[in-house]
Amino acid sequence: MKILFTGGGSGGHFYPIIAVAEKLNVLLEREKIASVNFYYMSTEPYNERLLSDNKIKFIPVIAGKVRGYFSVSNFVDFFKMGWGIVKAFFQLFALYPDVIFSKGGFPSFPVLFAARFFRIPVIIHESDSAPGRVNAWAGSFAQKIAISYPEAAQFFPAGRTALTGNPVREEILRPTGKDTFKELGLDPTIPVILILGGSLGAQIINEQFETLAPRLVDKYQVIHQTGEGNLESVHTTVLGLLGNNPHASRYHLYGYLDTETMRLASEAATIVVSRAGSAIFEIAAWGIPAIIIPITESNANHQRKNAYAYARAGASLVIEEANLGPSILLSEIDNLMSDEQRRTAMREAARTFSHVDGAEKIAEQIVAVLLRHQNPSTL
Repeated sequence: MKILFTGGGSGGHFYPIIAVAEKLNVLLEREKIASVNFYYMSTEPYNERLLSDNKIKFIPVIAGKVRGYFSVSNFVDFFKMGWGIVKAFFQLFALYPDVIFSKGGFPSFPVLFAARFFRIPVIIHESDSAPGRVNAWAGSFAQKIAISYPEAAQFFPAGRTALTGNPVREEILRPTGKDTFKELGLDPTIPVILILGGSLGAQIINEQFETLAPRLVDKYQVIHQTGEGNLESVHTTVLGLLGNNPHASRYHLYGYLDTETMRLASEAATIVVSRAGSAIFEIAAWGIPAIIIPITESNANHQRKNAYAYARAGASLVIEEANLGPSILLSEIDNLMSDEQRRTAMREAARTFSHVDGAEKIAEQIVAVLLRHQNPSTL
């Protein structure tokens, strides 16, 4: 038996796939279902170690991106997409998986196009509060549709759609069991601000916190993930602004937070400041009160929609980039830090929103479709 995963080449698509694969490995072993092979089709493997750890074979696919604005690349990618569809037909015919789990994104389109032709069962998952083009189209024929935000339900058929939350990897959820403050060199008596700008960092967020650094360290400790490419410049600026500040050691800079350091940081954090991408679901699972700063020009305005959907759940507040300034940001941080009752309510709302069993629910549906496809007489 064969299960095929497909999705865009970003961490927001890749890591939920890994989370589902982890649960599938456990479920298949528990149900004593043997000889099931995993495959992943995308434009790039993203993280070969995690694919290998979960016994997933990577199959490259050719895909073109359709942009919502004029670009010469749209013309080139039109032909690339056509060739990708042709190649995907041959790839899927040779592989012929029993079920496909798709996270959407342009790399999944050739795979899903061929899957529809071959009538291969498809399950999709939508991470955003409004679907992207591929998932909006795939929802018309997918057997099951999993969504992360209740707001996304209106875009899909009711009878085939379920709110599961976003799949989060087990290692992200698992407590470290360590002395968090000691490991990170923090004082357990001083509140901690965790700043997440996404895997590449966020320049506008970095700039705000550079300016605020001298005022923040007077009252708080800061764990600031800048993005690898930004670390040197942010470090130079913050170091210069802090100068001989007696609390300079309270500002901790990281270009990238690996899984263990991220978990330690989440256990120490009093509040988190973040973008509105897939990190929202990890923040929700950790139950940390949040200030969300969505990207203004994100694809189909997804980040802004996600940010306000999460705020409506009661787990965060939102500052839009157009309103972002050091004074406003510091004011919101101070207000949140000084209101324990509000933070408690936000923590409870975050955990309610998180649906930490999302990966398991999706894995169960994949196995159900897998077995039905193998034994059509049971339908």
